[in-house]
Amino acid sequence: MTEDETHYLGHRQRLRARFLSPAGEHLADYELLEIILFGAKPRGDVKPLAKRLLKQFGSLDAVIQADVAELKRMDDVGDAVVCCIKAVEAAAQRLVKAPAKERTIIQSWTSLLDYCKLAMGSKMNEEFRILFLNHKHALLADEVQQRGTVNHTPVYPREVVKRALELGASAFIMVHNHPSGDPTPSQADIDMTRKVQEAGKAVNIPLHDHLIISDKSHYSFKSHGLI
Repeated sequence: MTEDETHYLGHRQRLRARFLSPAGEHLADYELLEIILFGAKPRGDVKPLAKRLLKQFGSLDAVIQADVAELKRMDDVGDAVVCCIKAVEAAAQRLVKAPAKERTIIQSWTSLLDYCKLAMGSKMNEEFRILFLNHKHALLADEVQQRGTVNHTPVYPREVVKRALELGASAFIMVHNHPSGDPTPSQADIDMTRKVQEAGKAVNIPLHDHLIISDKSHYSFKSHGLI
């Protein structure tokens, strides 16, 4: 074993030990990312790659939520690295989504917002989702309806209502993201929301809210009196 191999193996053992200790929650973001990358790269020093990823995307959550294509554009990032990173994202989404399925979603507003921010807050393109609710306001389904460009996602009220009827939903919540970071609705957002709300009323399936998510904040149409 070379001196370099001895060094990085010792570093990995020390980092794992710190992570499993009571002080583990105080690891720096690049150190936590190193641990994630250990599974993809069983040999070699992954600290430089972890730091390059953080520099490129700006934060740990942005790395985890980065598009696969964007990740693969970086040197030394292949399928194994992407799988390790995106597996963390998938696990995190399931963890925060579970309480919304188990409890009344309106009473789990914080969990709902956490899930929405995790699912789409750092995405580079707009994404439009529908949370379909049953008669107890529990989550029936969370579905991506449309994906758009950096600032436009086409939404079709008839398709939203059609899917609600197929699922037997009693109500629904619309959610989309603003990659710009500003969750303030545009006039197009307001007009589209009114059209979807009217389409839902026509079949007695109310729109409870429309949430606009950004990486730092959110905007609720209901809280602002627009629904």
